[in-house]
Amino acid sequence: MTNNTVEARRAVFLDRDGVLNQVVIRGGKPFPPSSADNVELIPGVTEACASLRKAGALLFCVTNQPDVARGTARREDIMAINLRLQRELSLDDVATCYHDDGDGCACRKPKPGMLIELAFRHSVNLSRSVMVGDRWRDVEAGINAGCQTVFIDYDYNEQRPANVDFAGRSLTEVLPWILKNFLNTESFF
Repeated sequence: MTNNTVEARRAVFLDRDGVLNQVVIRGGKPFPPSSADNVELIPGVTEACASLRKAGALLFCVTNQPDVARGTARREDIMAINLRLQRELSLDDVATCYHDDGDGCACRKPKPGMLIELAFRHSVNLSRSVMVGDRWRDVEAGINAGCQTVFIDYDYNEQRPANVDFAGRSLTEVLPWILKNFLNTESFF
């Protein structure tokens, strides 16, 4: 692959729970669905992903799933959710961290390991890519990987990101900014 091809490859890294699918809120904090049968896409996500793909972006889901390490979720259930989302949204790839904070892995957001691995595997230029997430860890992972960052703000009862390039209330709301300022197009469909 030539250097120019690598330069042209752009990606949108999407957090899973709260960006692509609905979360369950308990105590002001978001929690993932328990199974693929319980997954409910956020309204407008299918169309937003189609618009990003049409604009030439590769689409990746990057998700922390520490409940596996904590023993409160099964890896098979997480993989089934990921597969369902990958199929329904035509995602190019999904990366999952099953570790908890104390495990010291390189993949758990806010560390950039999942983004770096996907970028390497798919020849993506991280400086021309964007990370979209609804938690501070997502934004920090994007910054740590050298991406632009978009924060979906649901006003959770938790730490907020310190720096972000753009913020909105849904993927649909931030889509015009990504298309215009990042992917250099205003074509939505």
